Amino acid sequence: MSPRPPWVDTRTAPRFSRDDSKKGEFLAEEQLIHLKSYRYQSVDKSPISNHILRHYWNFMVELLPRWLAPNAVTLIGFGFIVFNVICLEIFMPDLVGPGPSWLYYSFALGIWAYSTMDNIDGKQARRTGSSSPLGELFDHGIDSLNCTLASLLETASMGLGTSPAGVMTALIPCLPMFFSTWETYHTHVLYLGYFNGPTEGLIIACILMIISGYCGPQIWDMKLHDTLGLNHSLLRDYSFRDLWVPILVGAFMIAHLPGCVYNVAVARRRQNLPVLPVFLEWTPIIVFSTSCWLWLFSPNTHLLTENRLVLFCVTMSFVFGRMTTKIILAHLTKQPFPMWTHLLTPLMGGAFLANLPFFGLPALSAAAECWYLRAYLVFAVVIYFRWALLVINAICGYLGIQCLRITPKDPPAGVLNGIPKERAA
Repeated sequence: MSPRPPWVDTRTAPRFSRDDSKKGEFLAEEQLIHLKSYRYQSVDKSPISNHILRHYWNFMVELLPRWLAPNAVTLIGFGFIVFNVICLEIFMPDLVGPGPSWLYYSFALGIWAYSTMDNIDGKQARRTGSSSPLGELFDHGIDSLNCTLASLLETASMGLGTSPAGVMTALIPCLPMFFSTWETYHTHVLYLGYFNGPTEGLIIACILMIISGYCGPQIWDMKLHDTLGLNHSLLRDYSFRDLWVPILVGAFMIAHLPGCVYNVAVARRRQNLPVLPVFLEWTPIIVFSTSCWLWLFSPNTHLLTENRLVLFCVTMSFVFGRMTTKIILAHLTKQPFPMWTHLLTPLMGGAFLANLPFFGLPALSAAAECWYLRAYLVFAVVIYFRWALLVINAICGYLGIQCLRITPKDPPAGVLNGIPKERAA
């Protein structure tokens, strides 16, 4: 059976059997049945979201045509990021620059447009009566893909290049995304705190990009005592660029991770379930982070010296996207937590190949390593999209909806085109 494109009418799509599920091709009906009782829950305590941006988002959603599907809104927002990454690769592939001023402004505009679309797609769904569990899967799946891509724009805006700070800036945002997804799986609530990445984090990123566009990225090299007048501070001899990675790590370790762990522990205890076993579910992100570290910071790798960080992060967007989207799907269908994805295997392979001399083997050449990464990207894209299409088709077929179009609702019995049948006759 060939995959049905997600934009075609799937109201008559067949149900999928348990045998299909065993093959790993489709979701079984006993899994899909949970979609009909699922209700999305979220808590956003950000004052900026609740008191300022909420009015902006309500205004923006009214500008959208009612025929535009919510998932299409999400996809349009993601298109801004993809366009920016393409521009980055063309005009500033070394991630240092300085690039043309308009490029930095374009980054800020793209991030803001993505954030706007990401926040109004749900409003569009409620506005058009087309809310569905597929919307959450699609929305958060795109967010997962965006983690490394949007972070690349931040890396370039600050002129960090392929330095350790540039690598950390590009990959650290994967951590809060994973742990928020893990938290949602157990608590069934998407929790956004008083200061969170999707709101304040993206606003800060946009501001930094605008500053880089106006002043140039070299402004982040200035010492704090020159810019802020901190002559008597312990930080006076540091630049903002020196403090950037500690700020990112500190924000995650202090402001994000403890809250996720606490909320999960509370949820487990409320259900009289043990807490310690859930920490085994950190295995995918530990493997992901450790493999990235061992590969990129190996003394024998050529990826950073050859300016391959963009290629690496694009590849990781699909790897990380598959990892977190499987967790979201397990949450929607009430399935066990997914502990693994096959896309992590080549990542571990890359970490091993980058460290061959430690095993008494000759180091991999720069060309061979680059071709391995390119092959990894192709493999990740094929596996990701094949799986995504199968999942989308299964959900659309079961719920009788379409992914990128709003499915017309059947009129009530005895009504034809809004007119009672006897009157129409």
